[in-house]
Amino acid sequence: MRYFVTGASGWIGSASVAELLSRGHEVVGLARSDESAAKVEAAGATAVRGGLTDLDVLRAAASDSDGVLHLGFVHDFSRFEESGRIERAAVEAFGEVLAGSDRPLVVASGFAGYGLDRPIVESDPNPTSGPDAPRGGSENLALSFAADGVRSAVVRFAPTVHGAGDHGFMSVLAQIARTTGIAGYPGDGTTHWPAVHRSDAAALVATVVESAPAGTIAHAVAEQGIESREIAAMLGAALGVPTASIPEADVMTHFSWLGRFFAADIEASSAATRERFGWAPVGPTLAEDIAAGAYSDPR
Repeated sequence: MRYFVTGASGWIGSASVAELLSRGHEVVGLARSDESAAKVEAAGATAVRGGLTDLDVLRAAASDSDGVLHLGFVHDFSRFEESGRIERAAVEAFGEVLAGSDRPLVVASGFAGYGLDRPIVESDPNPTSGPDAPRGGSENLALSFAADGVRSAVVRFAPTVHGAGDHGFMSVLAQIARTTGIAGYPGDGTTHWPAVHRSDAAALVATVVESAPAGTIAHAVAEQGIESREIAAMLGAALGVPTASIPEADVMTHFSWLGRFFAADIEASSAATRERFGWAPVGPTLAEDIAAGAYSDPR
């Protein structure tokens, strides 16, 4: 199969491209710069130049594919609402092209905003929708395309998709700890973050695009929820800095934009995903990656 992948040079996207290629698929990856294009080509995929705002490029690449994996996102939290609008327009473009084809559209999503007092499960509907919702309400929008003959599916990724080379949330937490000299955690530290190793996430993405029926929601979660004080303790031990509570009133000052994410209490189960797809995470745990030095060097 020939799959078009957005975010193909990114953290999850590049691992997913490698996984798809290892399974014998052809991959075309979106690349917004010469550097990204070179990375996509070096992996063995074909690069198509453009960004997520280049809707004609997205439509053409999707039209010429056997399916789309939309793993890209504009991670600019200073203009988060604009990022959501860009996300929604991209997903709408894919839905238009794939309508009536029964070709797969896999869209990346997350776990923010549920507000449940139990672990989130695959059958829990995303509470956000509409163009002004976080990520432009793209999860519910994508799933709605199932009624239009699109084999649409969603993969909800743990906030921490970890591994050596990660520049995401965990890397930012480590940098904050280095800068402040404190491995902090919000309040009493009993909030949770799920986690998954990058390789396990990529394996699930490839399986979903290959075989998931329309309307599928899968959870890329290996560890259901690690307490924030435990994450801080891991980072503190690896970086040689003390661990400390950050009072609620100071969370945004200490952690900056990451504060609202790290202070969120999120637990998520992947039991249904494991049973449905035979997915069994085998990569290192977050504790193993941190202890092995994945976040010890400045990035």
